[in-house]
Amino acid sequence: MQNNLSREIALAGMFIAIGVLLPLFFHMIGAGPMFLPMHIPVLIAGFALSMPFSIIVGAATPVLSSLISGMPPMFPVLPYMVFELTAYSLSACVFYRTIKAGIYISLLASMIIGRTVSGIVVWLLASFLGAALPGPVAFVCAGAIASLPGIIIQLAIIPLVIFRLEQNALI
Repeated sequence: MQNNLSREIALAGMFIAIGVLLPLFFHMIGAGPMFLPMHIPVLIAGFALSMPFSIIVGAATPVLSSLISGMPPMFPVLPYMVFELTAYSLSACVFYRTIKAGIYISLLASMIIGRTVSGIVVWLLASFLGAALPGPVAFVCAGAIASLPGIIIQLAIIPLVIFRLEQNALI
């Protein structure tokens, strides 16, 4: 039990660190929103970690990144990213580890759920706090189109990483 807890803590820390550092390189060339580098370690964490640690990685990664680098900006981006990334990691965990859906089904479901959650949070922020954000449908559609390269990379890389981690009995 202690060994598993230590493993989960270490992996969660690693995924958070990667989620904070990887976007720095992409933002240096202005490609962060297009390639979604923070999403990759958060999604992988959902496959690799138990539910509580998946939630922690999803919520803590954008908050720490914002505090350390200023990306994402505290408002209005950080609130919807916290909910979006938490939904990604939580739904990947539930679909893959609890429901036992396959890698691709779990990944696609978590990507759809995360985007839907971000659209709902954008609607709430715009409606109740007056944030200057587009409507939720326009936001989700525009975001999906603008980040198509990142979505393709996620669909290509994440299943390979999960498969390798399973082969090496790391998850």
